[in-house]
Amino acid sequence: MENKRKALIIGATGLVGNELLHRLLDCDVYDKVTALVRRPTGISDSKLHEKVIDFDEMGLVVDEFAVDDVFCCLGTTIKKAGSQEAFRKVDYDYPLKAAELAKSKGASQYLVVSAVGADPTTKVFYSRVKGELESALIKLQFDSLHLMHPSLLLGDRDEFRTAEALSGYLSPVVSPLLRGRLAKFRPIQAEDVAAAMLQIAADGERGTNIYEWPELQEAARRRA
Repeated sequence: MENKRKALIIGATGLVGNELLHRLLDCDVYDKVTALVRRPTGISDSKLHEKVIDFDEMGLVVDEFAVDDVFCCLGTTIKKAGSQEAFRKVDYDYPLKAAELAKSKGASQYLVVSAVGADPTTKVFYSRVKGELESALIKLQFDSLHLMHPSLLLGDRDEFRTAEALSGYLSPVVSPLLRGRLAKFRPIQAEDVAAAMLQIAADGERGTNIYEWPELQEAARRRA
């Protein structure tokens, strides 16, 4: 019998994370799914091991990171976080700490939702933080590191965001115009990113891999 895998997800109450959690629980590949959350998901499933934690103290639950695959869907906005410092904590400090703990416990794959345009050298704060995180993750040398580079995420959010709402309205008109090298800037449904992440984990491509709109959509189609 093929050995089942164990997954851990952080950011399971977010737009991509919530969709991904449901898909992980429905996936026969995993016999245990650990979700580290700041608030309960309200989901009941025999495979789900949910633990409400303070993300500032992840080191206290290091044993929870003894899994095969880690899915990081943490992310916020500067407006919601309240400051650049608070934003950096959620989008850099927490994902990196989770990766360090997972690496120390032998995880083989780390998948993270980053962003199109991530670049540690850019003057754009948001993109620079994303790029700095990616650079730090690469140094950890996971067997497989998968960096998701979506543009604007579409889906039903708990809070209203003007940019995403406008993008969703204009997407049918604008997306076909974004071709070739511009295709990576097409808005993408959160459910497609989640489906792509699950397929990418199943593929198990080794090394550091970046997935922009075309690759995310192709992986999502194969998962459908």
